[in-house]
Amino acid sequence: MKLLFDLFPLLIFFGAFKFYDIYVATGAAIIATFIQVTVFWVKNRRFESMHIITLVIITLFGGLTILLKDDVFIKWKPTVVNWLFSGVIVGMLLFAKKSALEYVMGKQIALPDAVWKNLNCAWAIFFLVMGCLNLYVAFYYNADADAAIRTATWVNFKVFGLLGLTLAFIIGQMFFLSKHIKMNEPNR
Repeated sequence: MKLLFDLFPLLIFFGAFKFYDIYVATGAAIIATFIQVTVFWVKNRRFESMHIITLVIITLFGGLTILLKDDVFIKWKPTVVNWLFSGVIVGMLLFAKKSALEYVMGKQIALPDAVWKNLNCAWAIFFLVMGCLNLYVAFYYNADADAAIRTATWVNFKVFGLLGLTLAFIIGQMFFLSKHIKMNEPNR
């Protein structure tokens, strides 16, 4: 259910794009993200950092897209988010006592320091590559096609490609982490 809740703005964006255009979809995504943050606050009486970061970036880039009638800004949004996450991970590896993923998942799982470092490096590289892939599809892939076709291709990549690659990466990380997880035997 949490996954569906986290994907809510993306699904609204995709649906609005399929029925209308990139500008309506962008406005719908901004509204959906505001709803997402509000609902999370009402239920939990706290904000989730990822939701707030996404809200600020979608509002800024989406607002520029709508205001200037230029979809370049919304196409940059996934790259900015991915590169921001990559930068935070690298920054915390270099300057913080705990790595980013250890900070987020450290209470649920205990890993050796070297494994935390490798996991964080893998995620930092993944986010960097995802940002680059987004730029490639948004601005260079199928460059000879009509602008509407290129935008539709980018929306499909954003929804299915980036999401699919992320899920595949998470599954790969689960296999990597499974070697390091030790289950406690129940007392008999």
